[in-house]
Amino acid sequence: MVMTVHCDVVSAEESIFSGLVEIAVFPGEAGELGILPKHTPLLTRIKPGTIRLKVPDNSEFELVYVSGGMLEVQPDMITVLADTAIRAHDLDEAKALEAKKHAEEALANRQAEMDYAAAEAELAEAIAQLQTIQRLRKHTH
Repeated sequence: MVMTVHCDVVSAEESIFSGLVEIAVFPGEAGELGILPKHTPLLTRIKPGTIRLKVPDNSEFELVYVSGGMLEVQPDMITVLADTAIRAHDLDEAKALEAKKHAEEALANRQAEMDYAAAEAELAEAIAQLQTIQRLRKHTH
């Protein structure tokens, strides 16, 4: 019998995923975090990127884009609280490419009055969305 742990991925708007997983992989600030059932308690921030969830009886990982957030791990429960969380198949590639282009142009234009931290955050989120879309394509082909 495969060991599992309950996982909830919640955004400010809705619950994106709630169910049992065999393993969950998160974009940690210092690298990827792989969480298995009975993991030691942990509370940490996650950066924009892809969450990979291995659901029992499914050969493919469930992919979810997050804009960053908090990860809480207990031996029998994983909870992700994200400002934005979107299932990979619901991401809009054209919108992500446009956001990336806009952020790159804003960062290149040093004359403009702007918030560089906000532009860099927008760029990081757009790149993370595009990477999630690329991962989804790899898993479905």
